[in-house]
Amino acid sequence: MVFISSPYSVTVEEMKSKFIAIAFPISSVDEFKEELKKISKEHHKARHIVYAYRLDNTYKSTDDGEPKGTAGRPLLELLLKKDVNNIALIVVRYFGGTKLGAGKLLRTYLSSGVEVLKKAGI
Repeated sequence: MVFISSPYSVTVEEMKSKFIAIAFPISSVDEFKEELKKISKEHHKARHIVYAYRLDNTYKSTDDGEPKGTAGRPLLELLLKKDVNNIALIVVRYFGGTKLGAGKLLRTYLSSGVEVLKKAGI
């Protein structure tokens, strides 16, 4: 099992939308919720704040208004595939005015997650 010890972030731009991927270690669901509140407050103008987390055998994801299965679930599957634990992965999306379509949206969220995990050394 793989862990990270500090937060990492990357920004990906796709068709004028900006995706900010943030990965950080967590030790409890309450800790995750507190960090999510901070990020939501910091990015209050963002259109979507998508997330996935894995804490031992507990995990959760959300698409936060994106089409079902295009955002949170792929991020969660990425965490499970890479066998990363005690981690949260949040992607903040600032909508750029152009709809990406479900396939492009899924690929962009997933590539944002992959890039931040690469930056974290995973």
